[in-house]
Amino acid sequence: IVGQECCGASESMYLTLVQLEMASDNVEEKSDESCLEHLYCCGAATEVLKFGTRDLFHPRKTLVSSRVLILIIPGNPGVVGFYKTFMETIYQSLGRRCAVWAVSHAGHCTPPDTMDMVKDPSVLESGDVFGLNGQIEHKLAFLLEHVPRNVNLVLVGHSIGCYIILELMKRDPELKVLKSLLLFPTIERMAATPQGKVLTPVLCHLRYVLYLPIFLLCLLPESVITCVARLALRGVDRCTIPAVVSLLSTDCVANAMYMGSQEMRMVLDRDDSTIKKNLNKLLFYYGATDHWCPVQYYHDIKRDFPSGDFHLCERGIRHAFVLDAGADMAAMVTQWVSGDLKDL
Repeated sequence: IVGQECCGASESMYLTLVQLEMASDNVEEKSDESCLEHLYCCGAATEVLKFGTRDLFHPRKTLVSSRVLILIIPGNPGVVGFYKTFMETIYQSLGRRCAVWAVSHAGHCTPPDTMDMVKDPSVLESGDVFGLNGQIEHKLAFLLEHVPRNVNLVLVGHSIGCYIILELMKRDPELKVLKSLLLFPTIERMAATPQGKVLTPVLCHLRYVLYLPIFLLCLLPESVITCVARLALRGVDRCTIPAVVSLLSTDCVANAMYMGSQEMRMVLDRDDSTIKKNLNKLLFYYGATDHWCPVQYYHDIKRDFPSGDFHLCERGIRHAFVLDAGADMAAMVTQWVSGDLKDL
């Protein structure tokens, strides 16, 4: 009888331990869900979308998720919500082993009521944080403040985010970059592209004319704006609708258009020196019908760097892939980076 009671007690204790372990697993799973954070970086409101580890300075650094960060640098507008499906697919496809983060461009997000667009007005006087160079310094500051120097980085850039990544690698060559994936890269002659020829006059000279209708649109109730966005964007990824709504503020649009005007003026010659120094870490993915980056640019760079890793889209994916092909692009990204991550 005593033996049976001991066995029963042991079995009960075992079941309790299993239940505790399962509860612990559930807590861990919940902590792995997406998290949207708002913070100040370079004194400007910044939005960070995170899948997986939320604090890379956490003491549990033996975890793979604390050793590798896949960081998304968005295009313009730099709203992280556009990349949610893309990021979640990467995170799940890699077995939830790596943190996947996206950092917005400074001033491209609507801050919560407890925050202003800038922490201190002197920020605007001390530096052009909303301009293209300021956005590059903004990303360097984010990495310095929120990512330990020993963390391995997989940088994924989209559109102007690719230009920013090349600048990050140039300005801080000590970054532990395993791989940089440049998707639909606008890294040269932007004003000379078909889309650039149309939008350069608008962004550089006429953007102020657009502020009034945008201001009037922003006066509408959010529910009305959401309905309009759903009607206008039928057939696109539903996760992008909140991102569109959040972007519709006068400040956000003004900051995005100001950054765009500088892109037209500053993104001129391709940075062959930085590409050459980092060629073994770079992968380029060009669109077959990309009006921001003509196919000729793909042929030119492939000719100039014959040993480089260049891909031309064969799936008909558009430049703004996040609208309807985020999962498809994520599948390709997962395939490209798996080899670099297998030994970590």
